[in-house]
Amino acid sequence: MTRLSVEMLAADAPEPITSAGHAQLGIAVLAGIAVIVLLITKFKLHAFLSLTIGTLALGAFAGAPLDKAIASFSSGLGSTVAGVGVLIALGAILGKLLADSGGADQIVDTILAKANGRTMPWAMVLIASVIGLPLFFEVGVVLLIPVVLMVAKRGNYSLMRIGIPALAGLSVMHGLVPPHPGPLAAIDTVDANLGVTLALGVLVAIPTVIIAGPVFSRYAARWVDVQAPDKMVPQRPSEDLERRPSFGATLFTIMLPVALMLSKALVDIVIDDKENTVQRVFDVVGSPLIALLSAVLVGIFTLGRPAGFSKQRLNELVEKSLAPMAGILLIVGAGGGFKQTLIDSGVGQMILEISKDWSISAILLAWLIAVAIRLATGSATVATISAAGLVAPLAADMSTTHAALLVLAIGAGSLFFSHVNDAGFWMVKEYFGLSVGQNLKTWSVMETIISVVAGGVVFLLSLVL
Repeated sequence: MTRLSVEMLAADAPEPITSAGHAQLGIAVLAGIAVIVLLITKFKLHAFLSLTIGTLALGAFAGAPLDKAIASFSSGLGSTVAGVGVLIALGAILGKLLADSGGADQIVDTILAKANGRTMPWAMVLIASVIGLPLFFEVGVVLLIPVVLMVAKRGNYSLMRIGIPALAGLSVMHGLVPPHPGPLAAIDTVDANLGVTLALGVLVAIPTVIIAGPVFSRYAARWVDVQAPDKMVPQRPSEDLERRPSFGATLFTIMLPVALMLSKALVDIVIDDKENTVQRVFDVVGSPLIALLSAVLVGIFTLGRPAGFSKQRLNELVEKSLAPMAGILLIVGAGGGFKQTLIDSGVGQMILEISKDWSISAILLAWLIAVAIRLATGSATVATISAAGLVAPLAADMSTTHAALLVLAIGAGSLFFSHVNDAGFWMVKEYFGLSVGQNLKTWSVMETIISVVAGGVVFLLSLVL
């Protein structure tokens, strides 16, 4: 896609809702983010409400009329939900179908059957990475925890040697690879190409999961030498099923949307002619909506039917998969509203003008901003959405490849050092029976390694692509 120059963008941009100077806008940004951080961390307010209030505070500090700030927020929320809402919903349905049908368990059991003691950490990171493509992080953790505990107990492995690779695979997919909510929202905000971002995200993910997973797990197992806790291992989803889908059918369903979106990106590069019939066909079948919808429809026959699901149960499954997504959709939408208010108040243009005089690259700047917000709020999704809104104007004159790398830099930064203000920190701690100190030395360090390695790979790619 041809991008407008910075000059054309500035000429066509809407008139800012406020005429505040750079100093006042800078203070407004810091104040708005501070309000969001304070509400999330101190008052434990839901991220949706915190982002909404923080956006209004941003507009007020910037000197914008309240009605215009509300209009900007509503516009951004609506456009963001319209852009990524259906994709998040389809991803949730596919993930629920994969889990409840026993397809995920089939992937796990097939790979573990071929693994031995030395290869077990590599098998775990492979399992988590494959399953992590369509599953949200929290769902993936709940799904894999029984497997991690079972393998660690039966094989008498250190819990960290098995658990860290699994967590690394899930976390990397969550932060870098669409259709997860964070990357999708950043792609929409930056106006990056989803297929190119997906391809580069997988490329960045490979060395990242190797270093943060099997390699780091050796050291984590020495630092925190614990065995799987002696509590009851949770029931696996497929234990009450008489049959479940085959390994091949499950893998095909998981990889179908990835293959369709990557095919579109490849055809766009090779042909690059919007009037070409082949490209027009792939523009349709490789669009995120059609790719994910196709996977869901195929999954009904390759996952649901082999598991013996009736039409009624499939309908109930879809309903149950969508309910937990309401909160995520609202958070992503509110982040879009915050982003739009930043743009309409002139903050994006301010960053564009100021950064011209900086020697720091846009990729590194995006990573640093995401790191700062992640450390403050604890939420990778909030960090991704907020950072994308701040640096979006920097992508105006970028190539398709560099816009995708900007998204990945934001995603990498959003994973930096999970600590006590992150819900994922406590989830891992409780499941693995660790102390706060032990969790900091393992889970938190692993997240930091993911962020630094992925950020470094993205930066190197920006120099050669």
